[in-house]
Amino acid sequence: MRTANARTIVIWSLVALVGATGWTVLALSRGEEVSAAWMVAAALGSYAIAYRFYAKFIAYKVLKVDRTRATPAERLDNGIDFHPTDRRVLLGHHFAAIAGAGPLVGPVLAAQMGYLPGTIWIIAGVILAGAVQDMVVLFFSTRRDGRSLGQMAREEIGPFGGAAALLAAFAIMIILLGVLALVIVNALAESPWGTFSIAMTVPIALVMGFYLRVLRPGRVAEVSLIGVSLLLVALIAGRWVAESSWAEAFTLAPSTLVIWLVAYGFIASILPVWMLLAPRDYLSTFMKIGTILLLALGVVIALPTLKMDPVTDFASRGDGPVFAGSLFPFVFITIACGALSGFHALISSGTTPKMIQKETQIRMIGYGSMLMESSVAVMALIAASVIDPGLYFAMNAPAGVIGTSVEQASQVVSGWGYQISPEQLAAAAKSVEESTLLSRTGGAPTLAVGVSQIFSEVTGGGLKAFWYHFAIMFEALFILTALDAGTRVGRFMLQDTLGNVYKPFRNVSWKPGLIITSAIVCGMWGYFLWVGVHEPLGGINQLFPVFGISNQLLAAVALAVCTTLLIKSGRLKWAWITGVPLAWDAVVTLTASWQKVFSSDPKVGFFKQRQVFQDAIDRGEILPPAKSMDDMHTVVTNSTVDGALTAVLALLIVVVLVDSTRICVRHIRRPELTTLTEAPYVESKIVAPDGLIATREEKEEIRRATVGTAAPGD
Repeated sequence: MRTANARTIVIWSLVALVGATGWTVLALSRGEEVSAAWMVAAALGSYAIAYRFYAKFIAYKVLKVDRTRATPAERLDNGIDFHPTDRRVLLGHHFAAIAGAGPLVGPVLAAQMGYLPGTIWIIAGVILAGAVQDMVVLFFSTRRDGRSLGQMAREEIGPFGGAAALLAAFAIMIILLGVLALVIVNALAESPWGTFSIAMTVPIALVMGFYLRVLRPGRVAEVSLIGVSLLLVALIAGRWVAESSWAEAFTLAPSTLVIWLVAYGFIASILPVWMLLAPRDYLSTFMKIGTILLLALGVVIALPTLKMDPVTDFASRGDGPVFAGSLFPFVFITIACGALSGFHALISSGTTPKMIQKETQIRMIGYGSMLMESSVAVMALIAASVIDPGLYFAMNAPAGVIGTSVEQASQVVSGWGYQISPEQLAAAAKSVEESTLLSRTGGAPTLAVGVSQIFSEVTGGGLKAFWYHFAIMFEALFILTALDAGTRVGRFMLQDTLGNVYKPFRNVSWKPGLIITSAIVCGMWGYFLWVGVHEPLGGINQLFPVFGISNQLLAAVALAVCTTLLIKSGRLKWAWITGVPLAWDAVVTLTASWQKVFSSDPKVGFFKQRQVFQDAIDRGEILPPAKSMDDMHTVVTNSTVDGALTAVLALLIVVVLVDSTRICVRHIRRPELTTLTEAPYVESKIVAPDGLIATREEKEEIRRATVGTAAPGD
């Protein structure tokens, strides 16, 4: 057994000390100013310790990853869905695919409760739950030819619980895709800069794909330099376009954007992964990680103070203007993707297991990518917490609560204990070249204001408007990469489901099947998006309130499948690794589901809200957010649908949990009855490093394997 040397002990002791100091300052500070840099220190120190020790323990001790075992990408390589992909490109794809709206928007909304609860859950949640889920799902899917989460549930838990998991997972996926698409439409509508820059990433990705596949195979460093250079040109050119005569051509209405998004989702879903999906996501990752690193650097340089309270009064009262409900369970539901996300399990059992070269890369791609996403969530929480709390609540409270003028908003927000004058509200909007910042709900504009404030403190106040609009465009790019990968995963899920009825669909690269299922998936989320764009209270807007709960319910399915497979595969003593997060997630999400269905508070309970609005209709009264009697009827319909859907999804999850428990108990009692669907062992011929940077031994192995051929770029 290898022992650590003195240098290693000193380095990791210092890392632990930095993280512990950050946590101590955040936890013990009361009333005095706290620098946001301490939040960065707590996060990075915790992430480093978790990846170095906990992730390695799970990968090598619990899962026992085997670098000699061929992955589905190697055994089933067909150049369409199965394709061995360089670990750096795949890391970029996986991170870009999982990092959607959640880590940007959720923490911003959760700042209503104060910065401390969100920080604790984002960091502790990802280390013990979110990253563990992603890595373990990726491992078991890789061992099963890249099977989708729902199909693994059907094969390992049984047809009854598996059918519930398949139905729940696919329904939740459509909701998630529709919500992601709506956020993109809202960000890009009437924005020529953002539309042009993001549109340019498609041809750039195609160039990168053909460069790696045809012109210079394996030359990842070269294609990275080319791609990043072209991306920077596109970003700079986007602002020029917005100020030129071309601006009109790239100023698109929401309905036009819907058509383009659906068309892009369909094309990206059916093209070979090497051609568009993987290089585009890899390219986007440079911008995502680059921006987050610059933001972290800006925090360290500018040392902005956290102006939001550590814990606000809304945390205990549960009557916050941003979202209703108490700290438990709703802060965990609201943050969602930054700590634990069921959507990630669909990617980890979707595109990624069909592209990974080595099982030993699962730690870096599965656990590492989720830590990267969590860091995004931490930076989003910082951005929301460094702006004036009065401005935060004025931006995130609906117009029906704070009014439509700066005078009204100032008076209402001051009544909550956060002083901000009408002049300050007007000046804040003017500084980012917006007519108003009142009721800019959804989280994205608040994040942009926070980002612009941090960056402008480093580069000068004159660039604040530039950084604000840059952040808006950045958010749209961030989310779009989750939409294209999610659509492809939705196609895999539907193919797996239909394959149980008609066997040719089981071959996910069967062209008639992939075209049909891609069209169905795009048509479904596209329909909800189209209606939502044209009816402010309809379509995907109707399903938006169940976004957080459905995502966390899906995580319960993923953790249940992981726990079942750990037990069935002879790892009973390690089942707590996913079993404990499963228990926590089940308690949180089922509690939230119960409250959303049965709460007597109309701001929380869907059916109570329905009753209140129906009673108002009977009296001939119009309540906000409705503006007409037709809107009132729409709210009644939406509340009914959301309440029923939440109840059905929660019931499906309970079925999965009960059935998985039955299977686990049966295995413990009579293990001889257990069957596993793991693919047989085949020796791998691929030589590739395990981590992001090749070790000396790995470089030598690659050199020996490539004698007489061109170096693979490592």
